[in-house]
Amino acid sequence: MNLNLDTKSKIELGKRLREAREQKKLTQEEVATKSGITTSYYARIERGEEQPSLATLKSLAKTLNIKGSQIVPF
Repeated sequence: MNLNLDTKSKIELGKRLREAREQKKLTQEEVATKSGITTSYYARIERGEEQPSLATLKSLAKTLNIKGSQIVPF
C-alpha cells in the first residue's frame, strides 16, 4: 500500500529520513540492508524520487529506532 504523496511531501519524507539516519551515524547502505531494501532504492527515497510503501516505511522507522510519525510529512 502506498501513501500517494505529492512531490513536496516525498522530498520532506526523504529529508526526515536522512536527518534521522545521520543522527544515528549510519550509512545509507546500513539502513537499507537492515530494512531489507537495496541501497539505491533507499537513496532514491532520501532524494524524494521514490514513494515507499507503508511496510517499507515501518521497516525504516524500526531500523532507525524512531516513530513513523517522525518521518511521515503529514
